[in-house]
Amino acid sequence: MAARIRKGDRVVVLTGRSKGKTGEVLRVMPKEDRAIVQGVNMVKRHTRPSATQSGGIVEKEGPVHLSNLAHVDPKTGDATRIGFKFLDDGRKVRFAKRSGEIIDT
Repeated sequence: MAARIRKGDRVVVLTGRSKGKTGEVLRVMPKEDRAIVQGVNMVKRHTRPSATQSGGIVEKEGPVHLSNLAHVDPKTGDATRIGFKFLDDGRKVRFAKRSGEIIDT
């Protein structure tokens, strides 16, 4: 099945502690149905010092379930659903259902 949310997409959080925040998808984990979004769902991790980094409390992004994310419409900036269609040259692309704007280039 084609992925509706991919790395590099601009998304908005629909529910939860980070509701309303927007960010870029840094990583998608399809087996867990989760994604890591820049600046969203920040969690604190206590880390031990190692040869490469110092120890302490590190703040980083936690995973968010894909059902709690929606694409940001490129035209209006609102949350939108994603559809798929074939172009004249035979390419399958994603488009925003709210404005009809093509997301893939």
